[in-house]
Amino acid sequence: MTTTMENTMRFGHRLRPLVWGGAAALLLLPAVAMQFTREVQWDAFDFLVMGGMLLAVCLAYETAVRFARGNAYLVAAAIAVGASFLTAWANLAVGIIGSEDNPVNDIFFGVIAVAFVGALLSRLRPRGLAWAMLATAVAQLAACLYAWFGGHGHVFVFTGVMCGLWLTAAQLFRNSASA
Repeated sequence: MTTTMENTMRFGHRLRPLVWGGAAALLLLPAVAMQFTREVQWDAFDFLVMGGMLLAVCLAYETAVRFARGNAYLVAAAIAVGASFLTAWANLAVGIIGSEDNPVNDIFFGVIAVAFVGALLSRLRPRGLAWAMLATAVAQLAACLYAWFGGHGHVFVFTGVMCGLWLTAAQLFRNSASA
C-alpha cells in the first residue's frame, strides 16, 4: 500500500464519524422541527425515504474510501454523491420544475441514473468515472433543455450549479487517474 493511499484511507476513516453522525443528525432534524412548528409535517414514509437516501450516501462514502487512491478521488466521489443526493432530495421534497408531483421532474432522476450506471460501468475506476461525470453533466443539460423547449419551465441556475458539480467531479477523477 502506498503512502498516499494510506493517508487517504486514514483521512477517510477519520471522517467516518462526521459522515455517519451528520446523516443521523440530518434525519433527526425534521423530528425536532416538528416539535416546534407546523410547517414541517413528516410521516413514517418520509423518514423511511430520507433514511434510505442517507444510508445510500453513507454506503457510497464507505465504498469511495475503499477505492480511493488519493484525496482527489475521495473529494470527487463526495461531490458526485452529494450532487445526486441534492437532486433527489429537491426533486422529492418540492420538485425541480413545479411541484414534486410534476411528471417532468422524473427526467432529473434520469440524470442520477446516468451517474449511477456510469459508475457501475467504470467499475469505479477514476478514468471511467471522469467520463461518467461528463456524461452526467451532458444529461443534466439535456434535461434542462427538454423542460425548457417542452414549455415546462426553465431551471437554468439549478442546471448551471449541478453541471458545475458534475464537471468538477469529472476533473478531480481525471486528476486522480493521472496521479
